[in-house]
Parts: sequence; structure tokens; C-alpha cells
Amino acid sequence: MNATAELILKPGKERSLRRRHPWLYDTAIGRVAGAPAAGETVAVRSHDGQWLAWAAYSPSSTLRARCWSFTESERIDAAWLAARVKEAVGRRAHLAAASDALRLLFGEADGLPGMIADRYADQLVVQFQAAGVEAHRDALLDALVAATGCANVFDRSDSAGRAREGLAPAFGVARGAEPPPRIAIREHQRRAWVDVRRGHKTGYYIDQRDNRELAAALAGRAQAQLGRPASALNCFCYTGAFSVALAAGGGDVLSIDSSAEALALAQENWLLNGLAGPAGQWQCANVFDALRALRADQRSFDLIVLDPPKFAASHHHVERAARAYKDINLSALRLLAPGGYLLTFSCSGAIGVELFQKIVAGAVIDAGVDAQLLRRLAAGEDHPLRMTHPEGEYLKGLLLQRLS
Repeated sequence: MNATAELILKPGKERSLRRRHPWLYDTAIGRVAGAPAAGETVAVRSHDGQWLAWAAYSPSSTLRARCWSFTESERIDAAWLAARVKEAVGRRAHLAAASDALRLLFGEADGLPGMIADRYADQLVVQFQAAGVEAHRDALLDALVAATGCANVFDRSDSAGRAREGLAPAFGVARGAEPPPRIAIREHQRRAWVDVRRGHKTGYYIDQRDNRELAAALAGRAQAQLGRPASALNCFCYTGAFSVALAAGGGDVLSIDSSAEALALAQENWLLNGLAGPAGQWQCANVFDALRALRADQRSFDLIVLDPPKFAASHHHVERAARAYKDINLSALRLLAPGGYLLTFSCSGAIGVELFQKIVAGAVIDAGVDAQLLRRLAAGEDHPLRMTHPEGEYLKGLLLQRLS
């Protein structure tokens, strides 16, 4: 049964909800009727009393409510949540042919604001990033186990976003048994080790699956055109998923990351895939410095991947992040051989697609090269974007080819 507490909006603040945008900030709320607890379902009404949505209340956050539903007759209970989970898992079932590492729940895109669930083989990993889904934790976990048949769930709700919601970090087994130290997952014809306890995000960058397949294809194309293995550079390589893809496609790969631990696992992933020849080239270094050093050594590459960590945590960091993105893209373009391909990415949600393209265009101009944009890149199909919630688009990328 939905709660009786209500959020009454200020005049004119109902427009975004009428367009089914799921977020409601504290500045839009005129008053609160009742005393809702954190995560409690509340009715959202316009200043003149018209019902607008059912939402989860978050008194500690400036993002004061996240909408569950825009249908007044619906009731946000265990059955409703289970139906949303089952539908989301079902929409991704066809992707299992390509990989057994999938994002099953993606927050607002699947109507479950703040809920993330990833699957690695038979292991599930979850993140409860908002007060609403935290309040329904048990029901959501039960629904996820029922929808997938996976008995083991590990909780990685240890991100900074929890604190903004007034929630303490949560880390550990949520259902079933402890996960093994590493899990071998399949992605197309390649494999990778995943550490769900200590790995970035929930253990692996699932969102780049399609772009890694593209990188493999480009390496094969370049090899066919050049009559030799394509020289490839993978920056911010982490555990080497792009490196393995490039090598599988026929690339001779140099991989750079500042983490020696990540590079060690990257080399194990190389061996796990039975790649012929030496175990790649691995450089533990600051990527910004390494790119300048490669330039000084007059190196060049047929294919470069730039997949850096988030440079802008919020809109307050956009200017600094823009300088960093321009710096690495400028260096990469100067290292890229004529005819070569650059796959460049930003996972900063505060950096929009148009701004990112503008930054890279500026790097092209300053590098004094001529380049074409062949394709815009994004996360895979298991990371959908709800059309009324553009903020959900965090990963964006560009595929460029240098002409001269």
C-alpha cells in the first residue's frame, strides 16, 4: 500500500514531472505533508493539489525524491518491484549469447531509481544508490534471485553516492555464498577475470563490451590494409580488456595504466585468452606523462584507445575535466599515424556528448591534423537510456580516423 505522506510542489515546478522526468530536487518542493521516513513512498502533487507521481523520499539529499511511477492506480509494493525486475532481466535475455557479463538493472532506465545489478556468470553484484531502493532491499534481492536463478548476490553499495542519500556504505554478501576471489567471464570469443570485491564499479567495465568488439574489428581491418600487425596503444588500460580485444584482432599492443595491480591482472587476462607471442607490452605510468614521452620518442600508432576514469565528478569540475580531456586527445592525435583510428571516451556524466565532441574537435585543431568522425559511441544495449532522463547517459565516445 502506498504511503499517505505528500510532497506539494511550488507553482510551476510540476513541468518536468508532467514530462515524466524522474527526479525532484528540494528547491521544487513547497511543503511536505506528513512525516515521511527516508525511502518511504510519497505522493507528489502540484501546488493546486493535482496528483503527479509516486516517489521515494530522500530527506538527506538535494535530490529529494525519485519517481517510481506516473500512474496513480499503481501501488509500489513487493509485487510491483518484482514485476519491474523480471521485465528488466527479460529485456536483456538475448544478450546472453554474446556475454555472460551483463547489466541487468540500470536504475532510472528500468524504473528502479538508484538500483544497479550486474551479472558475472552465476554471480550477481548489486548497488543500492538511493534511499528508495534501500528501503525495499529485501524485496528487490528476492526478486532478482527469482528472475535470474542466481543464488549468490554480493553488495557493492560502497560508492560516494550513498553518503549523499544519508546512507552508510554496504559491502558484503547479500544472498547466498561468498564469491570466489576471481570469476571467469565470457565476452564474445574472449574471456576475462573479474574480482567483484575490489574491481572498479562492480568489478568490470561491462558498458564497453560493444566498443571492445569494435576495437577488435578495427585492428583486423588495419592489419589487412597494412599487411602487418597494427600498432595499438591502450591508455588507462585497467585490467586489459581493450588490450586483449586489440590483440585478438591482430594488434601489437602497448598498454599503459598507473596501477601495477591492474596491470598484473591484465597480463593474466592476456594469458587466459591464449594469445600467441609475448605477453604484450605493459607500462606502469601516468598516462599524461607517458603520452608526452612517446611523442618525444617519435612513436606512432595505427590505433589508439583512450578510456580514462571519470574526470568530472560533478558540474563543478567540468572546466578542469575539459582541459584534461583535451590534453590526452591532443597527445593521442599527434601519436596517431595517418589512416589510423582513435577511440576516445568520457564517462563523466557532467560532460555531455556535444561538449565532449567540441573538446576533441579542439584537440584536432591544435594537433594540426585532419580527422573524420566516423561514429559516435556509447554504452551497450544493457545500459539503456530512458528518453525522459537524459542524465542517464554517462558514457560517450567518438571513433575518429586521422586523414593526414
